[in-house]
Amino acid sequence: QVQLVESGGGLVQAGGSLRLSCAASGRAFSLFRMGWFRQAPGKERELVADFRWTDSSTYYGDPVKGRFTISGDNAKNTVYLEMDSLKPEDTAVYYCAAQSAIRALRDPGPIRNYDYWGQGTQVTVSS
Repeated sequence: QVQLVESGGGLVQAGGSLRLSCAASGRAFSLFRMGWFRQAPGKERELVADFRWTDSSTYYGDPVKGRFTISGDNAKNTVYLEMDSLKPEDTAVYYCAAQSAIRALRDPGPIRNYDYWGQGTQVTVSS
């Protein structure tokens, strides 16, 4: 089993920055990829960014390209999401997710492609 713990959310003004962290514990060595989703009130949960451990390849959703950066620290089993130039529309609960190496799906993907989830952390961007 794998546990994911997020941290780093909070309140920031538009144009500001935040850094989210997601630490994996348990059978963290068995993970193939980790990603960040977000869900705003009344909206579906969407994939924001994804990091593949095998080759450090990354994926970004269109709304955050050029503003967010995902990275991973293998020694700490932790992924980070650096969020710059934040906008009010970035306000949401951000969830960390991970996919088991048993599945090792080629592409980052919909919610069903991820096996483990964190509890979520609130990010609020004021205008």
